[in-house]
Amino acid sequence: MRARHLYALVALTVLAGVLRFATLDVQSFWLDETVTVDLLRKGFGDMLSAIPGSESTPPLYYVLAWGWTKLFGTGEVGLRSLSALFGTTTVPVAYAVGARLATRRVGLVLAALAAVNQLLFYYSQEARAYALLVLFTSQSLLLFARALDEPRARTLSWWAAASAAALATHYFAIFVIAFEAAWLLRESPERRRAAAAVASVAAAGLGLVPLLVHQGSNDYASFIRESSVVTRMAQVPKQFLVGLDAPAELASAAAAALIALAGVWLLVTRGGVRERQGARLAAAVAAVGVGVPLVLAAVGVDYLNGRNVIAAWLPAAAVVACGLGARGAGRAGVGLAAALGALSLALIVGVLVDPQYQRDDWRGAARALGEAHEPRAIVATPGEAIRPLRVYVDRRLAELPGGGAVVREIDALAVPIRRPGRPLRPPRPAPRTPPLPGFAPVEIREAKTYTLTRFRSPRPQLVSVAQLLRVAIGGRRSVAVLLERP
Repeated sequence: MRARHLYALVALTVLAGVLRFATLDVQSFWLDETVTVDLLRKGFGDMLSAIPGSESTPPLYYVLAWGWTKLFGTGEVGLRSLSALFGTTTVPVAYAVGARLATRRVGLVLAALAAVNQLLFYYSQEARAYALLVLFTSQSLLLFARALDEPRARTLSWWAAASAAALATHYFAIFVIAFEAAWLLRESPERRRAAAAVASVAAAGLGLVPLLVHQGSNDYASFIRESSVVTRMAQVPKQFLVGLDAPAELASAAAAALIALAGVWLLVTRGGVRERQGARLAAAVAAVGVGVPLVLAAVGVDYLNGRNVIAAWLPAAAVVACGLGARGAGRAGVGLAAALGALSLALIVGVLVDPQYQRDDWRGAARALGEAHEPRAIVATPGEAIRPLRVYVDRRLAELPGGGAVVREIDALAVPIRRPGRPLRPPRPAPRTPPLPGFAPVEIREAKTYTLTRFRSPRPQLVSVAQLLRVAIGGRRSVAVLLERP
């Protein structure tokens, strides 16, 4: 690697690290992350026992995160710093992928895109498995490309290890890994070595099948099917370009799409042989990584959404990078790459400064609730509220007993759940009618990320679940009726 390439790569990696680590605590844990927190606060054996019943992914991320949190804790910064490390490490791997597929210039463009892409940034700050999935599948792609050129036993062994680790992180890694395995069996001059490597990956995958079947029976991903396959398929390229949600999203997505298409046009018209060959291979990996889940969704095995197919991001971005970074693209390619990077940075900043585009704000809601000095009832929307509130309000929360409870305070709280393509908007209006005589509204907050009404009575009263449901915000379909003791 030339010195100027090394300096540029170091600068991009530092930029990625600063963006990710410096802002880890800007956003609250959201609902899924609080599931992770709950798991990691258990003993190691208890955590492993709980994963089949609480998760839809394999256990590798949680195993790594459990050890990490023993050093850094389960707060936003401590826990998310592991994903930030994975996301930052992906940048030099992206460079190596681009350099292996095409040229060092392409490698730098791909590393730059990975450093500032809003989707990768988002999952680099989330206490879930997606940043680790991107890292392992990126390493697998790098080693796959290297094995095609240099089919040494050590290279194939490392490819098998990265691929097995990717499968142990997320089941959707199978789509890109299966393509690489099939291509190695077909094209590798060392078929026997390739077959041994593929067999070891297949064995690792088969070992996960019982867990996959058990977790599939839980159907925790049923929320995915609340929107149509067509809608979710359209969201995939949009999310790859500009992330989940951001200010001026339509204009940003259109601008990013035009730059990406210009990159493809530069590849076709000005790309060299090596750049076109690398782009074709990357495009094939990306097409399988998204296309097979789409076909499965069409026939009823529907788990398609942007985060599940995130393993296809790097190969898809590599196609664009091969055009923008082509030697024949000249200053036009560099300018377009810089424009896409600047747009991505603007989107990251836009989300960081506007809570409306951030994760569910359970931290803010918990602060609004404040400390309980005597028993109080909390009527919270959605129904899963007990888990995130326990993270921020400690573990003194429980479901209200069937016989009711004696309290002087009733808090009606609603926190909207993030859905791709929809900014956070809490249900309105806040209730003002007391659930029963003697209680009166003493505080009403209609913040950007939550709604809260506080009722108090001059004397303790027995309240029931049916009475409390009268002040549920947003209807009674999904409500948690809780009792908090001081």
